[in-house]
Amino acid sequence: MDRLESFLAGDRLDEVAIYVHDQYLDDDHALTEAGIAVDDGVVIVVPGDKGRSAFEGATGLDPMQFSKMAMERDGEIDPQLAGGDCPDANDGDEDHQVEFIFAFAEAQNEEVGGLYAEGDVVHAYAHCACGTNYSQKWVVGTQR
Repeated sequence: MDRLESFLAGDRLDEVAIYVHDQYLDDDHALTEAGIAVDDGVVIVVPGDKGRSAFEGATGLDPMQFSKMAMERDGEIDPQLAGGDCPDANDGDEDHQVEFIFAFAEAQNEEVGGLYAEGDVVHAYAHCACGTNYSQKWVVGTQR
């Protein structure tokens, strides 16, 4: 099982996953070596603090502020963190390619209830080329 599969299975709750679309990576970019190739991009899974710093360095955005902005809008994010479907894609006049995704998993917490009572929860936040930020969360093992 690679790091991404392990992350998506809820086995790396202290790590974060970051997806970057290929258009931002040249052939010799360090992420192409360190990450896991997925359709149209690369995903890296790294320890939380290091990942949050890497995300901020790459995007110029604080990951927690980005997450808060993205939570305001629901959308569809690929279960392998390899892209998504922008909720504004029906406007027809802009590019709706996911540029980057930031994700983390949270341990099951029955006291909180809802999804958290059902199992570990993946939180994923995406940024689209059109400027829309959106999010999706799911219980580990339920997203196909």
